[in-house]
Amino acid sequence: MSRIGKNPITIPEGVTVDVSDDIVTVKGKLGELKQQFSSITIDIEDGKIKFDRPTDRKEDRAKHGLYRALVANMIDGVSNGYTKKLELVGVGYRASNQGQKLELALGFSHNIVMEIASEVKVEAVAEKGKNPQIILTSSDKQLVGQVAAKIRAFRKPEPYKGKGIRFVGEQIRRKAGKSA
Repeated sequence: MSRIGKNPITIPEGVTVDVSDDIVTVKGKLGELKQQFSSITIDIEDGKIKFDRPTDRKEDRAKHGLYRALVANMIDGVSNGYTKKLELVGVGYRASNQGQKLELALGFSHNIVMEIASEVKVEAVAEKGKNPQIILTSSDKQLVGQVAAKIRAFRKPEPYKGKGIRFVGEQIRRKAGKSA
């Protein structure tokens, strides 16, 4: 039996969970999220959500824990939200935003302009003496991670000087340069 799948989820105050056909809808103070599911039965009783699988086939065992984790992330997202912080390390690396457009100066011949999804709130912070930061917040964990990974992919941190876009707190494995 799946260890994750058999743990029930407690529904916090201010969050409503609705299961109809094969779609789970979670509503909270930060928004509404939907997730389609198959072959797993979802029961809501006494403010708890329980997940059961019909058989012990490999596919059903895999989905048991997956859907439980996805619904738990949805509940956490609509009640608390998710935040990812990216840091630009390098001379002349800058970030600015106008609404949902993020403009990045990363040492290329032109600036990169990226349109961010409307569900994700983007903020570019530049303090004197510190590296510029990009702060992404949303109720959808998957979408925040995907947008952050796409931004990081423009200029991944390189191992010699550590220049590039990295997550705040990320450790970069450094290499020694040429030995003379």
